Amino acid sequence: MTAKPPPAAPRPFRFTREQYYRLGELGFFADKRVERIRGEIIEMSPINWPHVVGCRKTALALERVFAGVAWVSRNEQPLALAESDPQPDVMVVAGRFEDYTDHPTTALLVVEVADATLSRDTTEKAELYAEAGIPDYWVLDVEHSQLLVFRDPQPLPAGLGATAYRTRQTLAPTDRMSPLAAPGASILVSELLP
Repeated sequence: MTAKPPPAAPRPFRFTREQYYRLGELGFFADKRVERIRGEIIEMSPINWPHVVGCRKTALALERVFAGVAWVSRNEQPLALAESDPQPDVMVVAGRFEDYTDHPTTALLVVEVADATLSRDTTEKAELYAEAGIPDYWVLDVEHSQLLVFRDPQPLPAGLGATAYRTRQTLAPTDRMSPLAAPGASILVSELLP
């Protein structure tokens, strides 16, 4: 009698970008907010009013800073990364949006507004953006009225197979921050908070 091998552990199905967009075209995500992260389709939480206000205020502040230099996406447009299509709350992309024929593959700055997603935004999303080489990643922490700034994406020690941001700053409402791509600008954190 031979031993039966143990059943394989369940694995998630990983969708390609083409499959993901095709499912969207077919209406599978109607009335749902989803994004593709590492090939998996993730349903996002509903948008509450403080989130809307934080996104709008952040986008307006960044539009003033980057006027004529870059464009600011504030409608949760996808960022086309290797195996992911995250939808940052706000992102700053070099050039003019009219020059793009498809979703951008990088950004000068990505901002996530965290009201119910702080843990995910500071771990999984931070690693994802670091792996993509996004130089400047901000998390507007609505609950604690602070801005978390992640910079200097670097591979972690050999064998870990991951990339992370080497620096992290926590800024209070009275602090000021300058985007890496606009070092002469100064944004008061309270101008971003709902």
